Amino acid sequence: MSKLQPVKSEFFLSDVKKVARELLGTTLCIRQKCGSIFRSVINETEAYDGEKDLACHASKGRTVRTSVMYEMGGVCYVYLCYGMHWMLNVVTCEEGYPAAVLIRGTEDFKGPGRLTKGLGVTGSFNGKNLHPQNSLWIEESEGKPQQIFAGPRIGVDYAGPEWSQKPYRFWFSNCRGIV
Repeated sequence: MSKLQPVKSEFFLSDVKKVARELLGTTLCIRQKCGSIFRSVINETEAYDGEKDLACHASKGRTVRTSVMYEMGGVCYVYLCYGMHWMLNVVTCEEGYPAAVLIRGTEDFKGPGRLTKGLGVTGSFNGKNLHPQNSLWIEESEGKPQQIFAGPRIGVDYAGPEWSQKPYRFWFSNCRGIV
């Protein structure tokens, strides 16, 4: 049994870039169908910052797909990419402002598609609050990464040079580098 507590819902109500950085070193948890809990430290994230961010799905406004992004922070935004990979995002900010953090990787899974496949995350989590009651949640970190890196997001060249080059991807290279 973990001694760490789930992060409070208020954690997700900050600026998306701040949440993306602060998620590093926290633990993504999922209750498996057998009842066991799998935990893995988050070590890579990407921030998507509202309708003005041309790499953000909400840049086209509110749609059936993006409506969950306009909810209060702490909700899962899960969508299918290329018709085969589920992508797990965490909605941030206050209700009405569409921002989300893509969980790109953990100590056990490198890449967002491998992460969701490995954990069994599907579209069934879309719109659910991150909470143990919903079988998917994030626990507080035991410490903070020693060195956090920032760079351009991956696979968003379609957003043009201004938005594709923003340093909205955050990572740390060694999970054991937490203090």
